[in-house]
Amino acid sequence: MELSLIVIFWYGIIHAFGPDHLSAIADFSIGKNRRKTLIITFLFALGHGISLFIFAKLLESIEISEELLSYGDIVSASVIIAMGIYLLFMVVTKRIQLNKHTHGNKEHMHIYFGKAHEHSNDSVSKTSSLTLGLLMGAGGVRGMLITLGAVSGGNVDLTMVGSFTLGVIIVFGAFGMLMLYINQNFLGNLTNVRRTFTTVGIISLIVGTNILLG
Repeated sequence: MELSLIVIFWYGIIHAFGPDHLSAIADFSIGKNRRKTLIITFLFALGHGISLFIFAKLLESIEISEELLSYGDIVSASVIIAMGIYLLFMVVTKRIQLNKHTHGNKEHMHIYFGKAHEHSNDSVSKTSSLTLGLLMGAGGVRGMLITLGAVSGGNVDLTMVGSFTLGVIIVFGAFGMLMLYINQNFLGNLTNVRRTFTTVGIISLIVGTNILLG
């Protein structure tokens, strides 16, 4: 059992390096502070694990064709493409803004969408991150089932999903720290903010399109 958990843990790490997952995290965490970045990456990983667990348990008792399972990849790709289009639309229409002000003798920077400066709603960001993780978990079902079949006869339990999710969280957390570094060191002016969002949007389109065509 211990060996199975180790294998699934490493599968979670490898799985998390998928360009679609990293693109999704970049889309959501760009321009965020440390706390929001960590929350976003954690909830994305948690949603991913929950989704895979639900699908895997269903597939233990319901036989679904390989063709139908492939639609999970289409869902993941569509989400990434939609997010890329959204970010590029915001850049082109100049709806991404930068506001700097001081709180307690310390300068704060806020990146926001729209013409009015409003502090973002944390509950919306959290729900969106968890939902995105749930949706994109559908794209990893086939790979996880193959791994589970190799190490445990295809039976799924919470400890296995926990091991997988832990591996995912480690990679997502590390990538979140990279995004935080970018947020803190490269987004000091509006020009850089818009360039960064444009880059992330284009990468999302490329990654999503590649998944659909692949």
